[in-house]
Amino acid sequence: MSTVKATGWVGWAVFAGVILLVSGVFSVVQALIALIGPNTYYAVAEGSLWLLDLTGWGWWNLIVGVLLILTAVAIFAGQTWGRVVAVILAILSATGQLMLLSAQPWWSAIIIAIDVLVIYALTVHGDELTQPR
Repeated sequence: MSTVKATGWVGWAVFAGVILLVSGVFSVVQALIALIGPNTYYAVAEGSLWLLDLTGWGWWNLIVGVLLILTAVAIFAGQTWGRVVAVILAILSATGQLMLLSAQPWWSAIIIAIDVLVIYALTVHGDELTQPR
C-alpha cells in the first residue's frame, strides 16, 4: 500500500467540494421557489410574450441540486465515485458555458477556468483527500 503525500492541491480538491455544495444548495432553493411559487413565468422579448411552466424546471433543479450536494459530501469523505461524478459535472458545466460564451463572455470564461481547476484538482490530486491531514 503506497501512501500519497498531501500537497497544497488538496485545498483545491476541498474547494471543488465546497463549490459543488454551494451550487447544490442554490439549485435546491431555486427549485423550491419554482415548485412552491406561481407555476407560470411571463417574459417579453422582442415584442413576443413567452409563457413558461416552472414545474418541470423546478423538479430538474431539485434533482440536480440533491446530486450536487451528495457529490460534495462524497468528495469530503474521500470517495472515488464522488470525484468521478464531480469531474463529469465540471465537464458538463464547462461545455454549457462554451454555449453561452457569446452572450456572457466574462462570466463564461471565469466559470470555465474554475471548472478546469476543479477537474485538475480532483483528477491529479484527488487521492490526497483520502489521506489523514
